[in-house]
Amino acid sequence: MNPTVKQLLSLIGTDIAPWHLAESWDNCGLCAGNPEWPVQKVLVGLDPGMPVLQAAQQWQADMILTHHPLFITPEKTIDFSVMPGLAIALAATRKMAIVCAHTNLDKAENGLNDYLADRLNITVTRALEADSPELSPSAALTGLGRIGTLPAPVSLTRVADQIKSQLNVQPVRVVGDPDLVIHDIAVCSGSGGGLIPAFLTSGASVYVTGDIKYHEARLIESHGKALIDVGHFASEIIAKDLLTRRLNQAVSRAGFSLEIRAFAGETDPFVSI
Repeated sequence: MNPTVKQLLSLIGTDIAPWHLAESWDNCGLCAGNPEWPVQKVLVGLDPGMPVLQAAQQWQADMILTHHPLFITPEKTIDFSVMPGLAIALAATRKMAIVCAHTNLDKAENGLNDYLADRLNITVTRALEADSPELSPSAALTGLGRIGTLPAPVSLTRVADQIKSQLNVQPVRVVGDPDLVIHDIAVCSGSGGGLIPAFLTSGASVYVTGDIKYHEARLIESHGKALIDVGHFASEIIAKDLLTRRLNQAVSRAGFSLEIRAFAGETDPFVSI
């Protein structure tokens, strides 16, 4: 049996990334489409941009599931010739729903930050900014970012080299003493500047994230700590693999018939020349 968009939204919220975890400013869930549309094919990507939309149209997908939202702030004008209006028009004419799991996936236990930590061989102990840890022990594992430990203490330079290999990214931006010994480590997928105060009081020696600004880097440096900025894209492109695997598992448990494919054509908008 093929599920509807509404049934898939329920599966995602129940089995993968609870919708209530989304930040108040965020726009998660159904960005465009009809909850009652049936779904036979889902294309998973990072961004609901033209490469993903064109691939979904060519594959005749019924739903696009991305990490980043189609839009976050309200649109005053929907111009069908430019994004996001172009995507909305395509969704309407092709009956192709656009769904995103953003900060709810970032914060969820076994979500994107846990997956990032696992890719970096980090044993997670708690969230960097936990959601109400006083409510229950498990709540300490729900929230933005993660704190954990490496298998053995190594230098900052060695950690950076390992991360470049683990995330397949070149180069990375590093702040701190190259010989600083790292054992406790903090990570945050995407843009992690807002969690710097939490990192500085966390006990971790290095912060792995993306989109760090100059003065934020100086603040970290002034505290004798380290930073590895891998970039927004490298820290979150892995979301499509996580979503594909987790959705396949949830669909199988629910007994639905569905084709799910991860889009392989997205690239970082930034290049080094």
